Amino acid sequence: MHTAKKILLVRPAKFAYNEQTAKNNFFQGKLSIPNIHEKALEEFDNFVSVLRSNKIDVVVVQDTIEPHTPDSIFPNNWFSTHLTGELVLYPMFAENRRAERKAKVISVIEEHFSAHKVIDLTEWESKNRFLEGTGSLILDHNNRIAYACRSERTDDFVFEEFYTKMNFEPQLFNAHDENGNNIYHTNLMLSIGEKFAVICGVSITDKKIRSRVIDSLKRSKKEVIEISFEQMNSYCANILEVLNSENESCLIMSDAAKHAFTTYQKKLLEKQSKIISSPLHIIEHIGGGSARCMIAEIF
Repeated sequence: MHTAKKILLVRPAKFAYNEQTAKNNFFQGKLSIPNIHEKALEEFDNFVSVLRSNKIDVVVVQDTIEPHTPDSIFPNNWFSTHLTGELVLYPMFAENRRAERKAKVISVIEEHFSAHKVIDLTEWESKNRFLEGTGSLILDHNNRIAYACRSERTDDFVFEEFYTKMNFEPQLFNAHDENGNNIYHTNLMLSIGEKFAVICGVSITDKKIRSRVIDSLKRSKKEVIEISFEQMNSYCANILEVLNSENESCLIMSDAAKHAFTTYQKKLLEKQSKIISSPLHIIEHIGGGSARCMIAEIF
């Protein structure tokens, strides 16, 4: 089983709407309400409390005020750890997100993960080519398959370097929202657990490629649960399976995602995993990401 038993979250110092990422993150939106940071912090702290009450091992790093990193709450985009011992650092589209690679966070990662090899892909930033971690990449660790949908944040060349160095089989495709925009991160339309996969198949408009991707999931013995655009927009694919301290499978998602799944879909998921949800409305609306984006797995 290749499911993480420890996760890392970054507690934001000044969560805010990020103008730089809004260029191609169409899930982001502005809210005209006071105290957005405080409300997001309340959601974050409640999220951590819910996870810990379900015996999930959560490492929390407090972000620093300077440099200001409005999206630090989404650490899964700039690094990933692997059971095979690699620590991978990724090239980020937004300049202010590159500042999230803070020494403080890296030192905490090193406390909990002993990397025998660091794969640093950040030099691609100078060439304006990007690959944003497990936002861009959905990894089937058991079958060594890496799924990725092309976007301004997910570049073919960087993806090739990743899957070559990490020995994954590539599954690269195009995926669009209902308005024809590139889906900026793959983890908004696809999630893979030990025995299931949630996918917004209709977002892959080329039917032959859609069949290829879904067939790959089925060959990997995943129960495929297809979701609609509306469910994708409620973050039904932005979910993550982890193990708690009792080796119980837990499926983490937001309340919005949980409410958007049909009763039948929830029953299928609950056959495999215990659903754990928390309200993340402010974080989702302002940040354009949800529960999975907030979690970096520590293997």
